[in-house]
Amino acid sequence: MSYIVFDLEWNQSPIGQAGEHPRMPFEIIEIGAVKLDENYNIIDEFSRLVKPRIYTKIHKVIRQMLSYDEKILRKDGIPFKQACSEFLKWCGDDPAFCTWGSSDLYYLQNNMDFYYMKKMIFPLKYYNIQQIYADKYDPEGNICKLEKAVEDMGLVDSEPFHTAMNDARYTAKVLEVSGLGDISDKFTFDIYRHPKKFEDRVEAFHDDRIDEISEEFPSKRAAMADKSLSTIKCVKCGRKTGRKIKWFPYTGSTDMAVGKCLYHGFMAGTVKCKQVGDSTDNIFILKKTVPISRAEYEHIKERERQVYAKKREKERQKREAARAAVAKN
Repeated sequence: MSYIVFDLEWNQSPIGQAGEHPRMPFEIIEIGAVKLDENYNIIDEFSRLVKPRIYTKIHKVIRQMLSYDEKILRKDGIPFKQACSEFLKWCGDDPAFCTWGSSDLYYLQNNMDFYYMKKMIFPLKYYNIQQIYADKYDPEGNICKLEKAVEDMGLVDSEPFHTAMNDARYTAKVLEVSGLGDISDKFTFDIYRHPKKFEDRVEAFHDDRIDEISEEFPSKRAAMADKSLSTIKCVKCGRKTGRKIKWFPYTGSTDMAVGKCLYHGFMAGTVKCKQVGDSTDNIFILKKTVPISRAEYEHIKERERQVYAKKREKERQKREAARAAVAKN
């Protein structure tokens, strides 16, 4: 296995959504990557400019960030299919992709699909260095831009950001010097593709957590009626936990529940719904389970109380408004 830290630059329609291609909203114009040894030292590099086919004029906002323009892309760029094929060959047979954020792998596969290239393996693991860095250095796990991480680590030099090659190098340097240690168990799953049926469902016990990606369901209600999804398992032993807090809307996009293992304590589960993105209204579920302390359990319990108190107050106000409307008439 080789760690491949890569970064992409992409362009979009210079006239907004009216000129956007439905199959490729973002067109890759540069691929930059570095290959690392077991100590995160750079041992090889890869760089290609890509000649655009769909958006031949660079969007004005993107142009301000780049150190090259359309003339350079036309002169030095090569077709995407050639550039991507050379990149994947350079990566080798067992690459461990590392990126700053979750977008690069998504748009790489989107561009590959546009040109009907062979799909990547499924499920596709990768290392989100941005989130791994945030989990270590921010108490809330809030992510930051690459520029800030580089500055915080004292790594800034004369090379500009927002070229794929330089950003890949900077990401690799953050990985090397920021004390993240062995990241081999800190992978996540890319969700450009998702399970279509139960047999393809993803479940991984790693990094003191359980990650799950479900198959498609017609609705969130149908998904949460699935016992295997709604059940909280113990991260340590895999046993079913006893329910302490039932599923409730923790934030606008996340539901949460808490169970307790007789042997290993409290476990918190979170679920997020993701739209399939085709002509159907189907969704799939991202679920994560982690161990929590009693103090964290009490905090979640209080959050549940607040959520339902607010819901009851809204229902009361709605009833009063209805009664007032009847009385007025």
